[in-house]
Amino acid sequence: MAEKIDLFTADGGRKYLTSDERQDFIGEANKLPDRAVRSFCLTLAHTGCRISEALALIPRRVDLAGGQIVIRSLKKRGKLHHRAVSVSPALLDALDLVHGIRQVQKDGKDRELDRPLWGFSRMTGWRRVVEVMQAADIEGAHASPKGLRHGFAVHALMHDIPLPLLQRWMGHAELDTTAIYLQVAGNEEKSLASRMWEDA
Repeated sequence: MAEKIDLFTADGGRKYLTSDERQDFIGEANKLPDRAVRSFCLTLAHTGCRISEALALIPRRVDLAGGQIVIRSLKKRGKLHHRAVSVSPALLDALDLVHGIRQVQKDGKDRELDRPLWGFSRMTGWRRVVEVMQAADIEGAHASPKGLRHGFAVHALMHDIPLPLLQRWMGHAELDTTAIYLQVAGNEEKSLASRMWEDA
């Protein structure tokens, strides 16, 4: 059975970040003095992973050479399932700078390779994301970690990422679940197109 995703509240409010809001979030995250919180927020923004999945990330699963982060999917109950998400060199450099990924992988000690990158709780992670949303003046139902995840999916579709690839990146079991974002991406495209109409 497909995972149920609601992209709107009961009164029609958005539950996803627009591309502009996502960029504002990333901009504010880059200003954070706490480098660990900064790398956490940027990882969420650039992978679309869930908070619990980010908190389970270990150095062993950061593939610097391959340009990927391997995420253990926590929604696949009863099964050990991983997915690889391609990320920018800038994010990999940030993770290496803050968490010493390259050195830990070079040393090859299992205890360090399997140590979570972030040692805070899920609730602390949630609060940090919301604080960055507030700093970026993002308000509403979409000003949440889930709104950031949904915003990643919409952003990916608007940049022509094929639906099956996005399905894998999001960790969805069914393509129908990922397809829900197509309607929203269409709405966002209309919003972008309207800027051209104003100049016509």
